[in-house]
Amino acid sequence: MTLLLAIMALAASAQERKISGTLTDNDTKEAMEQVTVQLLRTDSAYVAGTVSDMRGSFSLKAPKNGKFLLKLTSVGYKPLVKNITISGDRNVNMGNMTMSEDAVMLKGATVTGQAKKVVVKEDTFVYNSSAFRMDEDVPLVVPECNAEDALTRPRGIIANPNCTTIMMVVALKAFEKLSHIKRVHVSSYQAASGAGQAAMDELYEQYRQVLAGEPVTVKKFAYQLAFNVIPQIDVFQDNGYTKEEMKMYNETKKIMHSDVETSAMCVRVPSLRSHSESIWIETERPISVEEAREAVKNGEGLVLMDEPEKKEYPMPLFLAGKDDVYVGRIRKDLANPNGLTFWIVSDQIRKGAALNAVQIAEYLVKVGNVK
Repeated sequence: MTLLLAIMALAASAQERKISGTLTDNDTKEAMEQVTVQLLRTDSAYVAGTVSDMRGSFSLKAPKNGKFLLKLTSVGYKPLVKNITISGDRNVNMGNMTMSEDAVMLKGATVTGQAKKVVVKEDTFVYNSSAFRMDEDVPLVVPECNAEDALTRPRGIIANPNCTTIMMVVALKAFEKLSHIKRVHVSSYQAASGAGQAAMDELYEQYRQVLAGEPVTVKKFAYQLAFNVIPQIDVFQDNGYTKEEMKMYNETKKIMHSDVETSAMCVRVPSLRSHSESIWIETERPISVEEAREAVKNGEGLVLMDEPEKKEYPMPLFLAGKDDVYVGRIRKDLANPNGLTFWIVSDQIRKGAALNAVQIAEYLVKVGNVK
C-alpha cells in the first residue's frame, strides 16, 4: 500500500502544472473568445502564450516557481495585467476575469480608403488585418513557411495573413519541398465563427427557429445559413471573384515567394468552428501519394489524418481548439498526371489568426531579434 501511494505521488508530481482561467465581458457578462493571453516575467520578457476558446477559457503550461505577469489583450478592450506567484506543485486557477471596453475605441467602423503609411519605431507590431498585407515594405508571415521574412520590417510592422491562406500555405510548403507548385485550385468551407461570435449565435438561433417553425432571423449573412451554404465571403470584385478569394490569390504568392497561380472559391457553411479546404495542386513533376504522406508527416505544423479504410480524415467538428493543420484524403488527381488533391481542416481562430501572431513573436524572441 505504501509503495502504491508513493507511485501515485510520483506520478502526480510529474504532471504538468497549468495556469488556467476564464474571461468575460465586464458589461455583457458574455464569454470572450480569441483573447491573447501572455505569460511574462516581471521584466516583461515573454514566457508563453495562448488564446481563449469559444467558452472564454484558456490554459497555459506553468513554468518553474517564481513571480510572473499574466497579460490579457483583445482589440477594443483595455489590457488586463495580473500578478502571479507560482510555487509548489499545484495548478494556478485564476478564476473568472472580466475585461472592460476601451472608451477610445471606435465601434462599428468600416475602413474603405487607403490607410496612411504607418511606421512603428523601436517596437514590432503584428497586425491582424488586411490593411498592410500587400504593402511591399511589410512582411506577410506564416512562421512554418517564411519566418525569416519577419526579420526585415522597415516600418516595424508584420502582417498576419488571411485565415484561409494561412492554413493552406502551411500544407503547400510541405509539397513545395518535393516539387515546385505551379497551380492551386481550392474550395474553402468556412465556419460561421469566421464572421465572429455574433454569427455563431445567429446560426444557433436559426437552427432553433427553423425546427420550431418560426421566422428565421438573418443579420450577419446575406441569407439564412442554417441548412444552407452561401457561395460568397466578402464583397465581389470586378473580375467576379470575392475579396476573400483574391486574398488567397495574392497572399499565397507573397508568402511563398513564388509564381504559383491560385484560383479559389470561398463558401460559408453552417458549421460553428474550424475551416476546411479541398485543394488541388499541379507540380512540375508528379508527386506520389506515398511521398505526399511522408512530407505531411515531416511537415512543420501539420498532422496527417489519412486512413480512409478506417474512415479517418479531418473534420471541423472534432478539431476546434487544435493548433495544427490536419491533412487527409491525399490522392492523385485523375485529370492531371502532375496533380495531387487533398483535404485540410484547421481552427481558423487559433492557427488562422491569434496563434499565428503569437508564433511570429515566439520566433523573433527565439532568434534574439526582439526582447
